[in-house]
This record gives sequence, C-alpha cells and structure tokens, in this order.
Amino acid sequence: MRKEKIPAATIIRLSVYQRYLKRLLAKGVKVVSSSELAYEASVNPAQLRKDLSYFGRFGVRGVGYDVASLLNTISGILGLLDEWRVVLVGAGPIGQALLRHPQFSKQGYVFEAVFDYDKNHIGREMEGGLLVQDIKELPRVIEEKDIQLAVLAVPSEKAQEMADILVECGVKGILNFCTTRIRVPRGVSVQYVDFTILLDTLTYKISQNNAKGSEDSVNSSKAKWAREHSWPVVQSNIQRQGVSLTS
Repeated sequence: MRKEKIPAATIIRLSVYQRYLKRLLAKGVKVVSSSELAYEASVNPAQLRKDLSYFGRFGVRGVGYDVASLLNTISGILGLLDEWRVVLVGAGPIGQALLRHPQFSKQGYVFEAVFDYDKNHIGREMEGGLLVQDIKELPRVIEEKDIQLAVLAVPSEKAQEMADILVECGVKGILNFCTTRIRVPRGVSVQYVDFTILLDTLTYKISQNNAKGSEDSVNSSKAKWAREHSWPVVQSNIQRQGVSLTS
C-alpha cells in the first residue's frame, strides 16, 4: 500500500464499489469489468483504477476483476470483515428512523444500545427491543461491549457535551447528525450528516440550471444523463498503517 494521502472521496467510492460487488456475488457473478463497476459507481473507469491503485494492483487486463477477491480486499480496507458494535445517542425522530434502517445491519453495523439525557425518553422501547438508557450508563456499556462507534442525533446545543462524553469513554468514530461542528481530539474521526447542506447543493444546481434554461433548451437534443454524486466530507484525525485520509 502506497504511503500517501488518500482523498476522502476515494474512501467513499470504495464503499460504493463494495456494495455493488456484494450484489454481484449474491447473483453468482464471478468476474466484473472495470467499465461495468465504474458505471454502477457513477465514475469513469480511469477514476476507478486510480482509486484502487492506492491499495495495490487488481484485476487482469482484458478480463476484469475477480468479484470475490476484490470484495474481500475492499471490505478489509474499509474494516468491514468484522462486525462493528454501535451506540446511538439521541432517541428522537432521527434516532428512531436510523434504528429502522436495514442497511446498517447489512453492512455489519449492530446497534447495541440507545442513550438519551431527556428523562421523557429514558425507558422507552425502541426498534429491535432496545430500551433507551440514561446517558450516565454510557461509560459502563461502552466498556462492557467494547464500543468504538457512535451515532449522535441530539439537539445541536447538546452535541458538544454528548461528544465529549463519548470521547472520554473511548469512542473513536462519531457519525454526527447535528448541525453543530464538534471538537474532538486527535485519534477521533467525525462524519457529518447535514441534510440542509445537501439540499443547499441541490437548490444551487437547480438555480444555475434555471439561469441558463434557454441555452439548455436549444441543446437538449445533445443532453446526456448526469451521473454525478456529491461526496460528504470526512473530518478525520486518524492515521494508521502510514495512510492518512483527507477531504
């Protein structure tokens, strides 16, 4: 593996490749071409090959990639060969929706416990039979279950306080659904999910397209389907095996 900075977008695209490879393997497909894999990930084949080149040499020219082998390699790079135990902090509407989302368990992320500071939520039964526990119980549960990942879905004014508790308990990665940017020490990574920012990018694109609507109308016969993704930004302070991740 080359010791150089790897763009955060590359890591996110690896996740997209991994999901498609899992579907192919389930269908019994043994080999996939770079053009097909790239198309499904909404990138060009050159980008796909560049992404993979950060981690070694894969595939056979003129043949393609061995699906099972590439899936295993990418899963290992992403740390997905083992199951990850996760705690949820925040039993509000977002937290409830996340617990119902099937993709977490499919990717090997298992919610072990739910916590909240609001007494109105404590004791409530959530999806999967999990009972909302008082935030005071967080240190004990994290130690007992060896938790390294947490999902933070609390009001913005409580985000930093809850994040501090998670970090103090040894959590190394936080998926933050709060609009507030939180401060964490080196060795802790934060991924932000802010739906309003994603919507802002859509309204910007719509506004720009409307501004040049007449030109687009003239050239509509030449238009092609756009297959672009907006990749979220990862704030990462982790460095391991000589590889650092950058946004």
